[in-house]
Amino acid sequence: MSDDPVSDAVDFDACEVALGYRFRDRGLLESALTHASGADHRLGSNERMEFLGDAILGAIVCEQLYDHFPDFLEGDLTKVKSVVVSRQTCAKLSKRLGLQPFLILGKGMTTSPTVPPSVMADVFESLVAAIYLDGGRDAAAEFVMPLTLREIEHAAAEGVGGENFKSLLQQLVQREEGTTPNYCLLDEKGPDHSKVFQVAVQISDRRFTGAWGKTKKEAEQRAAANALAELEGDEPPYLGVEA
Repeated sequence: MSDDPVSDAVDFDACEVALGYRFRDRGLLESALTHASGADHRLGSNERMEFLGDAILGAIVCEQLYDHFPDFLEGDLTKVKSVVVSRQTCAKLSKRLGLQPFLILGKGMTTSPTVPPSVMADVFESLVAAIYLDGGRDAAAEFVMPLTLREIEHAAAEGVGGENFKSLLQQLVQREEGTTPNYCLLDEKGPDHSKVFQVAVQISDRRFTGAWGKTKKEAEQRAAANALAELEGDEPPYLGVEA
């Protein structure tokens, strides 16, 4: 390992546990964790790994999107990808893994109680590259995909639009419960030329909050949005009669 007392103080065993991956070459892990401020020279930092990891992360997320959302157009896929591979999301995933104690930083940065989000984003991308270099593409995908799946679902639900809520819900329910959601027509109101419809999602024995729409299709999409929200423990977004 390194003669650097800063890197020698890092608990690499604990870091591997946090990552869920054991390195064959721990030098790659050390390089991925080393910020420019903690390196003897720029080539000893994680900057080159960050460059590679950004590309690998993007490719894996693109494959996830392509497989999970066969009805999404190219523009929709691009919107979701841009959120999932963003610096903000990478920093969030890095913090979720609890990586801050393992970073190799210069003395000026170690005195701060919090590490800048940009640094946390960099280390996540660098670790993707390190795992790729150590274990190959499959190992990198096994690391990335569980972390990004929920981010993909959130980004797709919030950023692409309600026309995709049914697809999102079906993907989630099939993966988690091995079944498919059913849509129940609860009520309809108004004259024939201007009806509104209320639909609710039924998953196994659980019925979610119904939603109104000007067409049955719109009501189903809104009902799916309600179900997604309630599965996350949130308030359903579509309540009351929507004329």
